[in-house]
Amino acid sequence: MPRTAQPAALRLLGGRSEGRDSGGRPVNPGPAFKRVPPQAPEWLSDEAAAEWARVVPGLQRLELLKPEDRAALAAYCEAWAVFREATETVQREGLTIEAKQGTLAHPAVAIARNAGRELRSWAAHFGLTPSTEQALAKGPDDGEDDNPFA
Repeated sequence: MPRTAQPAALRLLGGRSEGRDSGGRPVNPGPAFKRVPPQAPEWLSDEAAAEWARVVPGLQRLELLKPEDRAALAAYCEAWAVFREATETVQREGLTIEAKQGTLAHPAVAIARNAGRELRSWAAHFGLTPSTEQALAKGPDDGEDDNPFA
């Protein structure tokens, strides 16, 4: 599975010097987007709005957000809300249900699993998972070889 390209700001966090990544390669700063957080959509669910309020300050400190990130951040926050609701449903009602066919997995188990996958995918785009955070600490590896003759 190919790695997702990281924003320039994330690549520079672990860099060796000004404007270079951890491998000493120059980092193209990319387009000059205005680095301010997007406004939260008013239609976010309560849980998604709470997650938005939790993650935006940290992402803003790293200058990772721009108004154009609103849709991706909203999708991340709503995936969190679905994951939490499905997980709480399983905790209340159990992993299985009784049906005519016998004992089946509770539908909320699949919902939580799918929301968790979506959540992890969106979170990686913002550096919000332990592995993507660790990659920031080590510096990115974009697969480019320093030796053009290798």
